[in-house]
Amino acid sequence: MDKEYLKLLAKSYPNIDSVCTEIINLQAILSLPKGTEHFISDIHGEYEAFNHILRNSSGIIRSKLERLFEMEMTEKEIRELATLIYYPKEKLSLIRKEKIDLSKWYVITLDRLIQFCGVVSEKYTRSKFKKTLPKEFEFIIDELVYEQKGGKENYYDYIIQEIINLERAEVFIIALAETIKIFAVDHLHILGDIFDRGPLAHKIMDTLVQHHKVDIQWGNHDVLWMGAAAQSDICVAEVLRVSLRYGNFATIEQGYGISLRPLAVFALQTYQNDNCEMYVPKSESNIFSEREISELAKMHKAIAIIRFKLEGELITRRPKWNLEKRLLLKNINYEKNTILIDGIEYPLKDSAGFCTIDPQNPYKLTDGEKELMADLKNAFAQSQKLQFHASFLFSRGSMYLCMNDNLLFHGCIPLNIDGTLKIVDMFDKPLKGKDLLDAFDKFARQGFLATDLASRQFGQDLLWYLWSGEDSPIFAKDKMATFERYYIDNKELQKETKNPYYDYRDSEKVCDNILREFGLDPEYSHIINGHIPVKVKKGEKPSKANGKLMVIDGGFSKAYQPITGIAGYTLIFNSWGMSLISHEPFSTTEDAIKNCTDIVSTRDIVEYNRKRILIRDTDKGEEMSEKIEKLRNLLLAFRSGEITERKK
Repeated sequence: MDKEYLKLLAKSYPNIDSVCTEIINLQAILSLPKGTEHFISDIHGEYEAFNHILRNSSGIIRSKLERLFEMEMTEKEIRELATLIYYPKEKLSLIRKEKIDLSKWYVITLDRLIQFCGVVSEKYTRSKFKKTLPKEFEFIIDELVYEQKGGKENYYDYIIQEIINLERAEVFIIALAETIKIFAVDHLHILGDIFDRGPLAHKIMDTLVQHHKVDIQWGNHDVLWMGAAAQSDICVAEVLRVSLRYGNFATIEQGYGISLRPLAVFALQTYQNDNCEMYVPKSESNIFSEREISELAKMHKAIAIIRFKLEGELITRRPKWNLEKRLLLKNINYEKNTILIDGIEYPLKDSAGFCTIDPQNPYKLTDGEKELMADLKNAFAQSQKLQFHASFLFSRGSMYLCMNDNLLFHGCIPLNIDGTLKIVDMFDKPLKGKDLLDAFDKFARQGFLATDLASRQFGQDLLWYLWSGEDSPIFAKDKMATFERYYIDNKELQKETKNPYYDYRDSEKVCDNILREFGLDPEYSHIINGHIPVKVKKGEKPSKANGKLMVIDGGFSKAYQPITGIAGYTLIFNSWGMSLISHEPFSTTEDAIKNCTDIVSTRDIVEYNRKRILIRDTDKGEEMSEKIEKLRNLLLAFRSGEITERKK
């Protein structure tokens, strides 16, 4: 091994004793069971349901409680203890109001939580256990969890009693509950689409930022918001259009503090004589007055027209991206209010017409539209929370992830109609498969991070393409028929055809080829993705290709649930194998806390390993093994005198 490298390594391990200690430590860790991985996809702003599934670890905590306490606790008591772990502060507030002997309840509850903390942390070294504990209770929790296995009963009881006497029982219970949730799941994977549909995407992002270990595979709705944060004008317009179409402003206004007043002023002036009836928000709630609905419809039309204009500018700017068929404004006969598509003339549904479009130059923004977009882009740029969340998505996110023999991505790997990898010619050279996704990943980051204008513009445009382009792995359809759905009453024109990947998801051969493309062994590996809801009502299954591929978008979004029949799939991968978890709709957080209700979840074991998976069998284990080999070389260098030991 390179001597200079060994010298650098010796700065961290300066003598034989320190090297041997680290080798022993790493070898011991390799023999521990792998940590539990939790996979969640397509959250779509449904914060309450997501938050509950995160807190109950897709049922892991409840099932472990049942196994540990089935002989000494009733089903009701287990539900109450589970709820206390999920929502400790809120549940304690309710318990305090009940007429019970709190001192006795504290003793029983603390004892059970300490026992359970020992169970969920048994996979980890004591060193990692201590590092994970809240600093103010590190010594006490460590003593209690480990002493319960010894013979110091009086010592153990005295600590608990003093915690109660000093009125620290509740803060200690909260600390234990939060520690348990951390140990229940070692690693969280979010397979895209955090934003849109539901109202509280910003709260989901706040939660993810605080999580101890999380990665994100970008979804098409995520990159749209990332593009808006990067000040892509068309992404800003599209974020607003989607929000106005569904009457969902909580994330924009409350979450990110972005004012829609400039848009309202422009829309009310420009479309004051247009009732904009066809632009009324598709909202299931009745929170808007008639006057508000009228204003929102005008705002919706204003930003939709701007969006179609900006799309035309982008398509003209990127002729290599094969988007010319989406240049539809130029095909409109503005006098007859019709559009010509493939030689057929169709009437347009907006009878009021398009007063801001110049028929001779349909993609040119008016001065008022330019001024409005400048104000809106600035508002997105000035939102500190949005910029922070976008930065987090870029730093913790990617187009795909290969980890522990699993290939994770949101949508698809673009395929031809014969199931082979599709070659896409958008960059300096034609690309396919892994190389294509790597290029998308690289250039998307430039839209947010590049300092030169050309690279930044290219990256911003690419973020838009990832939202709606034909060969986008995270959009995965031949077109985004937004214009057709708005203006043309023809189901065939509104149809969006999915990439052939979705025709081949049940083919083991195709899945094996994709896994090989990403350097994974098909014999042991899996593909995990979301994006397209699993239509359980129609008999569709989330496990495909004989278990090679798993789809975990079962429909978190309430808008999808009538179609899917359930409220989402999640996946658990622990040291014994993989389990798909299907979830029934969540009621409310208030109901969960007050009545100890849980999401009804069904577990389906899709792969069981008779031999437990150890850390040595994981990617982390491979890194540790490589480090051990380097440390052994350093040990030889010390013993041969090639490198001189030194005291710390």
